[in-house]
Amino acid sequence: MQTYLEDRLSIADLMTGWIHRDLAQWDELRELFHSDGTIEITWFDGRFSDFVDGSMKMGASDLRTKHFIAGPVVEFNGNKAIVETNAMIVGENVRLGLGCSSHNRFYDRVEKRNGVWKIVRRQSIYDMGSFTFPRGIVEIDAAAVEKHPREYAPLAYLLEKSGFPVQKTFATKGSDLEKRMKAEGQAWLAG
Repeated sequence: MQTYLEDRLSIADLMTGWIHRDLAQWDELRELFHSDGTIEITWFDGRFSDFVDGSMKMGASDLRTKHFIAGPVVEFNGNKAIVETNAMIVGENVRLGLGCSSHNRFYDRVEKRNGVWKIVRRQSIYDMGSFTFPRGIVEIDAAAVEKHPREYAPLAYLLEKSGFPVQKTFATKGSDLEKRMKAEGQAWLAG
């Protein structure tokens, strides 16, 4: 039982460790993933090490983000786990005076290697989102917003206006992409 509790706490620390991204603590952020880890979110799909480099560029831009992370739900199979964690992404482009609030769930494949739990693959499922106007209403290009599913359209719009294009369609609550993601995750967990 002791090891099981330690494993849960270690995984919870990985999830809340996302604060390192918000605080520009890049070395600590890199430690959340195994060296072969990958991430697929709105503005990035690829190796986690490259994501951190991209996040450093984003951190030096007009775009600011903050992530609120809830407690994870963990499903174990030996030294593997599937972890689903509610999160909220708050973003603002300070130059544009435009922000967004986006509710998502991180869907992670996590492995314990050499006694240490780290993320192998992070994906995101987007549940809902809205625009925020920190200094009053600003004009939004409705046609540009409509290019994306409504669940993450405000986030995608803000990212694109900030120089971080969204290249494809991502999983949304109840979508076929979410179902496929979870089926692939369960196959990985059982394998």
